Parts: sequence; structure tokens; C-alpha cells
Amino acid sequence: MPESKRRSKATYTPPAEKGSGIKAPSPRWWAPVMVTLMLIGLLWVVAFYLTAGQYPIPNILYWNLGIGFGLMLVGFMMTTRWR
Repeated sequence: MPESKRRSKATYTPPAEKGSGIKAPSPRWWAPVMVTLMLIGLLWVVAFYLTAGQYPIPNILYWNLGIGFGLMLVGFMMTTRWR
């Protein structure tokens, strides 16, 4: 019975390196700003609920929630870049 031909395997070539792979640490101010933004956002939302919408800014009503959650979101997005 005849033998079938074997497939030739391609030789392995490792992926090219993208530099040293070590990223620089975050600046010293990064973590305090990140935590401060999250706390200010939390306090903004809590103040809105405790004062029944009268504070922090009385005339914008539920946009106060958007501002508070926006501040917290920016702080949270900063945590993803923190080294």
C-alpha cells in the first residue's frame, strides 16, 4: 500500500517584541486625584439626595446626578490607567 505524503510544518517564528515591555509608573498626583474625583462625585450624589434636590446646584434638578456620576466615572476610568 502506498504511503501518503507528510505535510511540511512551517517553522515557528516568535512575535516581534514591542520594546522593553515595562511601562512607566503613574505620576505621584494620579492616585490622589483619582480618589478625590470619586469621593467628590459620591458626596455630590449624597448631597443631592439628602437635600431633596435643593443642593449642590438647585436649578438643574436631576442633572446633579449626572454631574456626580460623571465625576465618579472619570475617577473610575483613571483607575484603569493607574500603575
